[in-house]
Amino acid sequence: MWLRLRQITIVAEDLRRTAIDLSAVLGLESCFTDPSVKSFGLKNSLFPLGSQFIEVVTPTQPDTAGGRYMQRRGGDTGYLVIAQTDDVARRKARATELGVRIAMDLDMPKEHLAGIQLHPKDTGGALWEIDQMTMEGGDDPAGPWAPAGRYWQPYVRTDQVSSILAAELQGADPAALAARWGDIAELDVSADGAGNPTLALDNATLRFVEASDGRGEGLGGIDVKVEDRPAVLDAARARGCYVSDDRVDIGGLRIGLV
Repeated sequence: MWLRLRQITIVAEDLRRTAIDLSAVLGLESCFTDPSVKSFGLKNSLFPLGSQFIEVVTPTQPDTAGGRYMQRRGGDTGYLVIAQTDDVARRKARATELGVRIAMDLDMPKEHLAGIQLHPKDTGGALWEIDQMTMEGGDDPAGPWAPAGRYWQPYVRTDQVSSILAAELQGADPAALAARWGDIAELDVSADGAGNPTLALDNATLRFVEASDGRGEGLGGIDVKVEDRPAVLDAARARGCYVSDDRVDIGGLRIGLV
């Protein structure tokens, strides 16, 4: 039974500006706009990063869950961590066993997707979604990903960055947060070189740090594998996203350049 990091979601006030930042700074190209998110009062755009994805959503009406989350965190912010599994039934049973509520049961046979969203008050850190692709080839690491539509592969651009290496979740007690996520994922907690608790997924790391930016608990950042650092940094300076030679900020998300 495996677990991969497949998608990160940002919620932002200005989808167009955030999309341009992703395109310019990270060299990505939008592959899909999902009409189904309209039912949640949102509009979105997805950007493939190798076989992983960064999604941007923006509220299109008042009083949406995404809009309320932005208010709580003081603006644009990381929103969802979406993992892929080969056995969502087991993941659901494990969550239930631990008393973690299922915020949304994603049973979408036409899209060949079965998934769950876990209640953030029970998990801590961020909204966590775990999906299984039920179509032929769905277990392939570079295989189909229903949230991105059917034809995302031609839009993959890896000249500037090529994958998501880590997601960084922040909270008041990183060790407790890591232990909770580890229990749900049935993974042992380790530590990185800086002593931060971590969980090793099959293709990436979840890192847990103290919330020190005044924004509270949430998805604070990601790390990406850089292929052309000068191009990334030049574009970041031009777009106002530059923080340091090792970090850019887009959509309220810290992006470490590895």
